[in-house]
Amino acid sequence: MSPAPRGAPGRPAALRPGSDGDTVARLQRRLRDLGFAIVDVDGHFGPSTEMAVRSFQTVRGIRVDGVCGAETWSTLLDSAYRLGDRLLCIRQPMLRGDDVGELQARLNALGFDAGKQDAIFGPDTERALNEFQRNAGITADGICGRETIATLERLGTRAGGAVTAARERDALRDRQDLAGRRVYVTAAPELAVLAEHLGDGLHLAGATAVVDAADRSESEFARAANEFGADLFVAIRPRSAAERQLEGGGATCRCCYYSSGTFRSEAGYAIATAVASRVGRALGGSGAACGRAFTVLRETHMTAVVCEPAVEGDDAAIARLAATPTVTADAVVAAIREVLERSAPR
Repeated sequence: MSPAPRGAPGRPAALRPGSDGDTVARLQRRLRDLGFAIVDVDGHFGPSTEMAVRSFQTVRGIRVDGVCGAETWSTLLDSAYRLGDRLLCIRQPMLRGDDVGELQARLNALGFDAGKQDAIFGPDTERALNEFQRNAGITADGICGRETIATLERLGTRAGGAVTAARERDALRDRQDLAGRRVYVTAAPELAVLAEHLGDGLHLAGATAVVDAADRSESEFARAANEFGADLFVAIRPRSAAERQLEGGGATCRCCYYSSGTFRSEAGYAIATAVASRVGRALGGSGAACGRAFTVLRETHMTAVVCEPAVEGDDAAIARLAATPTVTADAVVAAIREVLERSAPR
């Protein structure tokens, strides 16, 4: 087994156009090694570095803003690993990386439910790995090493993610309405009033809703929702202006669900599609559902969507949303109820 790639010692402060120094040079080398065009590894964050960062963010499905912040650094570190570079097992902090994502994809494809393909080696991945090892007649130690990888290679793959998709569909069918469900709602500060109205609407529909508009990182929001034991996570925030530009304008409302590689959250896709459609119409425009790998979508254990009914910097649109919050909030609640009712057993 080849030695593991060396990661950067800690995650530096956000780097953006105009930044200089050794950390910028390290960023440039990582991007260049991944095949993204860098004119010079000179330690200066210039136009070619910004373009490479945006290209990397687009390919990886994370927020596109041309700034290398915590999410981009984390994703860069993950991208350094390939299956077989290191032993994979449960530990604290949990192992993260593309090698873990590849293991999860292979296990799911073979019918062993490793859960969401989030590239984080957690309890679901350990259980699936143990089950695979027992079924394959190899040492069932929950450690992915040479023997396990060789067995995975020998068996190949089948229909990817079928087990996880079936589990998500079953979770939707569990209850045909919002009554008794636990929903965690977060919002960007400028849309906090919209989140409050959404929380009220969810309560009226019988759900137990928590509204969190605190100044937290995406990882902190995900951790809080996991600790709450939420059945559904809904974030409301403006869309990145850079992504709107890449989309050539795009829909009035975009709603994102978790997607990575061959994996798609089926429940997230269903809810995001309904929310985007209803909110887009309610705002007098259109909606679009998009698969993304935002940190908050990746790290939440439950079905999660990020609703983006405006674009950052569009103060007029954000002010309209804040002035008439029930329009958007009611559309989100109606969309969620529509999906739950449609998924109910006939």
